[in-house]
Amino acid sequence: MAATGTEQRGASAYYVSTPIYYVNDAPHLGHAYTTVAGDVLTRWHRQRGEKVWFLTGTDEHGQKIMRTAEANGVTPQEWCDKLVEEAWKPLWEHLEIANDDFIRTTQKRHTDRVQEFVQDLYDKGEIYQGGYEGPYCVGCEEYKTPGELLDGEGDFAGQKLCPIHKKPVEMLKEENYFFKLSAYGQRLLEHYEQNPDFIQPESARNEVVNFVKQGLEDLSISRSTFDWGVPVPWDPKHVIYVWVDALLNYATAVGYGSDQEKFESTWPASVHLVGKDILRFHAIIWPAMLMANGLPLPGKIAANGWLMVGGEKMSKSNLTGIKPQDLTSHFGVDAYRWYFLRAIAFGQDGSFSWEDFSARYTSELANDFGNLASRVAAMVGKYFGGTLPEATAHGPAEQAVADGLAAAVAQADAKIGEELDFSGGIAAIFDFIKQVNGYLTEQEPWKVAKDTSPEGQARLATILYTAAEALRGTAVLLAPVMPATCEKLWVSLGAEPHVGPLAEQRVTGAGTWGVLPAGATVTKGEILFPRLEEPAKG
Repeated sequence: MAATGTEQRGASAYYVSTPIYYVNDAPHLGHAYTTVAGDVLTRWHRQRGEKVWFLTGTDEHGQKIMRTAEANGVTPQEWCDKLVEEAWKPLWEHLEIANDDFIRTTQKRHTDRVQEFVQDLYDKGEIYQGGYEGPYCVGCEEYKTPGELLDGEGDFAGQKLCPIHKKPVEMLKEENYFFKLSAYGQRLLEHYEQNPDFIQPESARNEVVNFVKQGLEDLSISRSTFDWGVPVPWDPKHVIYVWVDALLNYATAVGYGSDQEKFESTWPASVHLVGKDILRFHAIIWPAMLMANGLPLPGKIAANGWLMVGGEKMSKSNLTGIKPQDLTSHFGVDAYRWYFLRAIAFGQDGSFSWEDFSARYTSELANDFGNLASRVAAMVGKYFGGTLPEATAHGPAEQAVADGLAAAVAQADAKIGEELDFSGGIAAIFDFIKQVNGYLTEQEPWKVAKDTSPEGQARLATILYTAAEALRGTAVLLAPVMPATCEKLWVSLGAEPHVGPLAEQRVTGAGTWGVLPAGATVTKGEILFPRLEEPAKG
């Protein structure tokens, strides 16, 4: 993992987590989408100068993992170890995910704390023993209500199907331990009302509120028909329900029960990113358990939509899983990070297509952004020997560009840093890039260069300085989204020796005009977004 070394103490951190992902198979685009969003959000806040903590990890217990391991002829632990080390961690490194920690639910630092948490609830009378019978989806690791189920057709005719996995549910009957979830319905509703931003987007919030208003049932928090899980401390014949185990990772990873100083400086979480199919677990069960144990609730639970391919949610179960490497090998890692957050509004379902990615890459990355950087560097090289000239003829046209940068900073910071509107924030930055391209088209520096008078050369110098300074601000704003590309641009502008490392630049200060000093050495460098040859069909 690309750890960032931000484990500081003493002040509350901006704490962001992704869901922890099931390791029954390798990660696909849907997993990467949420993780890249979390990475961009935390990089943005780091570049605000804030202390940040970014957590991701893997969910390794439960019946689904056990069955997958058995089908592959290995133990569950061997299966988890293999997938984590050969698939999950390498992908996050490949995608430049700068997480501070990676939690695995099979780690002792987690399992011990889970047992302590559940034991505490049991000692407080929040857990009791009972029986349960009902339809169970192993894929969801969840009991379903009859009203949720679909009628099977074809090979599944006469059977009831999980609405998410489209596979038959199993009828289970067990003696279990139950958490008194039903007692927390009113408290949850009051919290939702008092904290309207607690669940986002609004459509997701409304769904959760309506569900809770219908009345909550007590939650079965143990299983006794298999043993791959954290043992119930007072009755080891049972293992703790995988969702209870998993939801506690956000607390155990930051020191709950083991490092009080770290826990207090990090908890409660600022933003938890989840897929909308697991929203109820995070917006109902998790806060109810925290309430029962007297812990503060997180600030925001943000549900992203589904990535769709051919109208189907992307998952391994419906054979639409696509490896991120299938795309990064063609478009590059930074373009991959940019595309999904640019093309799909966070919180809504979005469709992916190769054709759309290719069109946006060519139009926005190669033509608008990459070509602008190449043109500016080439003209500074041609007309001023690669030395950035001084702007001595700053006028209304230049001021419009400076104002455009300041406006882009304000919009992008509000949308990305606060609203989690990644698409809107990136759009604001690229609108500014289009403005700078328009400025060069209008000013025609290649024609101004023919005027060798002092006034003509001053005008040329001002135009090229303005374009370079605009690129300087753009590099800072896009660094959380495309870190490697923006680092190349930063170096090519000659900024690092004069302004400092890109990682130390503040996104909120990117709109300050005149930061790039005259005299900086501008080099053309490699093409940021080279033209791509489309792969042969068939």
